[in-house]
Amino acid sequence: MTTDDFQELIWTKGRELYREMPWRKDTRPYYVLVSELMLQQTQVDRVVPKFNAFIDRFPDEASLANAPLADVLTLWSGLGYNRRAKFLHESAKKIVSDFEGQFPVSYADILSLPGVGPGTAGAITVYAFNRPVPFIETNVRTVYFHHYFADGEKVSDEQLKKVVAETIDFEHPREFYWALMDYGTWLKKNGAGRITQSKHYKKQAPLKGSLREMRGLIVKRLATGDIPRTDLQQDYANDERFEQAVGGLIDDGLVMETNAILHLTK
Repeated sequence: MTTDDFQELIWTKGRELYREMPWRKDTRPYYVLVSELMLQQTQVDRVVPKFNAFIDRFPDEASLANAPLADVLTLWSGLGYNRRAKFLHESAKKIVSDFEGQFPVSYADILSLPGVGPGTAGAITVYAFNRPVPFIETNVRTVYFHHYFADGEKVSDEQLKKVVAETIDFEHPREFYWALMDYGTWLKKNGAGRITQSKHYKKQAPLKGSLREMRGLIVKRLATGDIPRTDLQQDYANDERFEQAVGGLIDDGLVMETNAILHLTK
């Protein structure tokens, strides 16, 4: 398949499969940052209502930076991976303090934001600023594995990124990546995901019975108000995950204990 043929296919699929999303309708960098951190490990359908509620409460970097972390965690509750909320809060603070309230423009500065790795920095650069930066995420892998690595070989992101850099549309990168995302989602729904082809693939442990599940339960409980540690201990007396989960949340700065009372970090 030539690059022209591939691009034509992606544009065709993009038109057929286009999904409306609030961060596509308004591509300001802050909206893209919020959406990208929410979308890590979480499906679009679950993210949209949380995104809308989050933007209603924290419409810009300054309002988020000035809010107590507890308020951010309370609104985030239900999305899981609560450290993402803390990273987002810290990113807003850094934008206000280090970039004078203006969202950073360069890839290097975007990458310096807490919780933003190369893939997320690339996505923000493309979606918010419409600059053609090759980046790798799950749907990108799905599309390129399907069309360029169909023989089933294990593929590293370094190998994949070279192909992406050669085949993306440099004139309309934002819309081209949207098309890649929608086509990749469609391929996965139709049994053509093959994500295990990635050399970086690690099977995610089930939520049920995991330490991550207990962390989420604790944060959800504390989102309703402060709770004495002994009360929470009693509620989970037969669950060996409790102490480790509480300790991890405290170490991560998501939960604090004051006079034997557990509460979300304020």
